[in-house]
Amino acid sequence: MALKQLTVFLENKEGHLNDVLKTLADNDVNIIVAALAESADFGILRMIVPEPEKAREILKNADFSAKLTEVLCVSVPHKAGSLAKTLKVLADANVNVEYMYAFSSGINAAAVIKTKNVNVATKVLESEGFEFWDEEKIKDISEQ
Repeated sequence: MALKQLTVFLENKEGHLNDVLKTLADNDVNIIVAALAESADFGILRMIVPEPEKAREILKNADFSAKLTEVLCVSVPHKAGSLAKTLKVLADANVNVEYMYAFSSGINAAAVIKTKNVNVATKVLESEGFEFWDEEKIKDISEQ
């Protein structure tokens, strides 16, 4: 069950991250979770937002480089070892995790996972009883 992740490529210069976040805020886009990776020359901002297509268009119209990527958002119990258990299921099925980031809110926790084959990863995790966050859950969280 894939979600669309909004990915923004940022120049590694002062204020650029804030410019992206302000553009989204000015257009009432709520960020559910975000992760920032950087190198010497650029940064990659990855976000889960409601209405990712709309958010991408907003950023493109503001001259930011943005794209959508399919990822999984897997529910993970908020207790020690749960994330390791989730990733072991994928490793045992020879599913490579390209990157991931995790977040929690109270008793709810989830991991955003990028693999080359989202469909295979979904089937593997579903067969082990894992549940996924979908676009409706993201919208519900955003409206709380």
